[in-house]
Amino acid sequence: FTGSADGTVKMWRRVYGGTAHALIIVLRSELSPVNALTICHAASGTTRRCFLYAGSSDGYVNIWEKEASAGRPVHVGFLKGHRLAVFCLTSGCGGRVVVSGSEDATMRVWRREGKGGESHTCLAVIEGHRGPVRCLAVGGGEAGEVEGSMVVYSAGLDKSVKVWRIRVVGKEEEDDEDDEDDDGEEEMEDIVAAGKGDVDAV
Repeated sequence: FTGSADGTVKMWRRVYGGTAHALIIVLRSELSPVNALTICHAASGTTRRCFLYAGSSDGYVNIWEKEASAGRPVHVGFLKGHRLAVFCLTSGCGGRVVVSGSEDATMRVWRREGKGGESHTCLAVIEGHRGPVRCLAVGGGEAGEVEGSMVVYSAGLDKSVKVWRIRVVGKEEEDDEDDEDDDGEEEMEDIVAAGKGDVDAV
């Protein structure tokens, strides 16, 4: 999948046995430039599904859904919360959680809900940068892979790179861990996204 300033997302398939790619589908929701893409996979019974998220300059994140091995992506909705352009996206926690970074200097943590997966809840709004958030990545290792926990790296135009541990927990769960760096040069922020958007910053 590729996103473009012309407001389209294009789906390409590699030609069998070669390195060339053929254009399969052109997706279009609005005319706003597409700045970022991320893909999540989910299993529903014996069917594997793919969710495509596209962050745009209008502050929206559009969502398409398709079967992982066949079918045409269907537009199933959008995420609305950022005031300015969405510059970057990443996913983790088994593909159930998406993090968006924006020109408004915030990050938002979204969780896909329900059996259909079309509805989303904003669990947290992270305000740590003093400028637009330009890049997001999920760290490797156990914390980036286990259900309910992920390590996210964010880079902003404030010339900082921040490291966040995001844990998605229920309302009844509490966490008393406190991680601090001795020299103060590197910082690990703990964000606990609980229930309907309650957030504790440790």
